[in-house]
Amino acid sequence: MIHIALLGFGVVGSGTAEVLTKNRSLIEKHSGKQIEIKYILDLRDFPDHPLGNRVVHDFNLILNDPEISVVAEMMGGSHPAYEFTKAALAAGKHVVTSNKEVVANFGVELLDVAREHGVNYLFEASVGGGIPIIRPLQNDFAPDNILSVSGILNGTTNYILSKMKNDGAEFADALRQAREKGYAEADPTADIEGLDAARKIVILCALAFGVLIPPSEIEVEGITKITSDQVAVAESLGCAVKLIGHTERIGDRVLAQVCPHLVPASNPIHHVEDVFNGILVNSDPLGKTFFYGAGAGKLPTAGAIVADILNATSSDLVLPVWKRAEKNEIAGSRERNVRRAFVLPGCAKCAERAKPVFGFEQYVVQEGAFAFLSRPMTGEEVENALRELGKEPVWTLPVLD
Repeated sequence: MIHIALLGFGVVGSGTAEVLTKNRSLIEKHSGKQIEIKYILDLRDFPDHPLGNRVVHDFNLILNDPEISVVAEMMGGSHPAYEFTKAALAAGKHVVTSNKEVVANFGVELLDVAREHGVNYLFEASVGGGIPIIRPLQNDFAPDNILSVSGILNGTTNYILSKMKNDGAEFADALRQAREKGYAEADPTADIEGLDAARKIVILCALAFGVLIPPSEIEVEGITKITSDQVAVAESLGCAVKLIGHTERIGDRVLAQVCPHLVPASNPIHHVEDVFNGILVNSDPLGKTFFYGAGAGKLPTAGAIVADILNATSSDLVLPVWKRAEKNEIAGSRERNVRRAFVLPGCAKCAERAKPVFGFEQYVVQEGAFAFLSRPMTGEEVENALRELGKEPVWTLPVLD
C-alpha cells in the first residue's frame, strides 16, 4: 500500500483524487500497487466531498507521518509550494508535481535535494498536461543528440490564434470567447504574454541540454500584438501564426525563447488547433518526433500526476542532472539562424530587388507592401539586408520549419 498526500485540492488536485478513485482497480491491475490518499492539504474545507474527512490544514501532519511515501504538489505558485516540496524531499518522501513555476525556478536545487536523500522528484504534469514529454526526453532520447525542442505549450493562446485564423476574429474578441469557454483566466496575462510558455520551455531546455535558464533571463513575446491582418498574410504564405516555445544549442551556448512564429503546413505543429498542444523534438540520429495531445485540463493533467505517483516509488529511476545557466551560456534570439517572414513596404518592383538579398522566390503583394519567407538568417544578416535595401519591416517573425 502506498500512502500519499495531495497538496492542493483545486482543479488538478481534485482531478487526481477522481482518477485515483475511479480507476483504482485498473491502476492496481496494471501496476500491482494500491494507492491510498491519506491527507489532502488545502486552506479550505470540503465537507460535501467523499474525501472531505481527509482534508488537513497543517503541512507538518504530512511531513511527520512516516506512512506518507509520496507527496503530490499541485498548489500553484512558488511559495509555499517550494518550501513544502523541499521539506518533503529532505524528509525522505518522493514528490511529484504539476507546478511548472517551482520546477522552472528551483528545479536544480530540488533535484539535488532529492538525490541527496535517495528519493524521486518527478514533474511530468508540469509541461504539456497529459502529453508524455518529460519522461521521453529524459529516458527515450538519452542515446540521441537533441538539436532542438519546439512547441505549442499553452492551450489558451493556441485557442485564440485558432479563432483568429478560422473565424477571422480580432485578438480581443478571441480572448473574450476563450474566457467564456473557461480556457482563459480572469487575468490572462501569464498566458497571452507568454509567461506560462516560458516556464515550460526552460524545463524542456534543461531536460534537453542539462542547463536551467531562469525564466526571467529568456526572451519572451506574447500574442497581444498579433492582428487579423498578420494572420491573413501568414495564410497567404501557406503558414499559420502560432505562439512557440523554442530551445536549441547554438555553438557552446543555449537558446530558449517564446514568441509568435509562422509555421508552414509541412510542419505538424501547423495543424494543432484549439486548446491542444504539440511538441516537436529534433534529434540525431532519430530526426523529428512529434508529441500531440491535451496540453491542460483537469483530467489529462491529473493522469500525468497519477503516472508519476506510480513511478515515484521505483528504485531504478535516474534523476536528471541540471546546472544553472551562467550569463555567458545563454544565447540570444539574434544568434538564431532561422528563416523569417517579412512584410516590407513597397511594390512588386521592390520585391524583385529584395529577392537576391533575402533569398526568396515567391512573394505576396498587398496594399503597398510585399510579404515573403526568407532564407535562414541570423539577426546580424537581417540587419545587413535591411540596411542594403534601405527599408524597415512592417513586421517580421521567425519561421518554424
